[in-house]
Formats: sequence, C-alpha cells, structure tokens
Amino acid sequence: MNIVDSSGWLAYFTDEPNTKHFLAPLNDAASLVVPTVTIYEVFKVVLRESSENNALQAVIAMQKGTVVDLTITLAIAASRLSLEHNLPMADSIILATAKAFNATLWTQDSDFQNISNVKYFPKK
Repeated sequence: MNIVDSSGWLAYFTDEPNTKHFLAPLNDAASLVVPTVTIYEVFKVVLRESSENNALQAVIAMQKGTVVDLTITLAIAASRLSLEHNLPMADSIILATAKAFNATLWTQDSDFQNISNVKYFPKK
C-alpha cells in the first residue's frame, strides 16, 4: 500500500522535477490510499493557483485510489504522532493513515524525512 502526500500530488499535477518519484505509486490505483485531508490540501492549492475546474479534476484523479475518511481512531493516532514527531495536524493525519494501512508514505515534505516507511525526496 502507498500514500502520496499533498506535496507529491501537487508535484504530479504541476509536472515538477520530482514528479518521476511519484509516478509508480500514483499509477498503482489498487495500492493507493488517499486520506481526505490530502484531498483538502490539494484542492485548496489548485483552486488558489489555477481554477475550480482544475481543482475538481485533481479530486477526480485522487479518487482513483482508496479514499480514507478521518475516524476517531485515526484522529487519536494522529494526535500521538503529532506530539512524537512534532508534526502539523495534516501531516500527522497522513502519517497515521499510512501506519493504519501499513503503507509507504511518498513525499517531498521535509517534516517526514526521518520517519520509518517514508520515501522522502527533497524538493527541487
């Protein structure tokens, strides 16, 4: 199982230099887990920087994976991870979801760089 965090999705949608690192997990929809907070973050950035149509198209693409809502169990796990790793709320929810699904987290967000089961690619 794989989770691509918001930074990876945005790299993919804008064809940034790091896009190549995220193609494998994004093209394997059967193994792709998508936390709803990731949809929130990506929609917000694409809407702000482009258009509502492009933001909606991004959401459609993201729904090809298994979308996971924030549950009470995930919220509690995320709170613990936030304190343990000094992570912002959205990052801790993404990490908690990855751990719940035993998924590899793919990112270019430096907040995750020293956490196990994370494939971190410094942003270029």
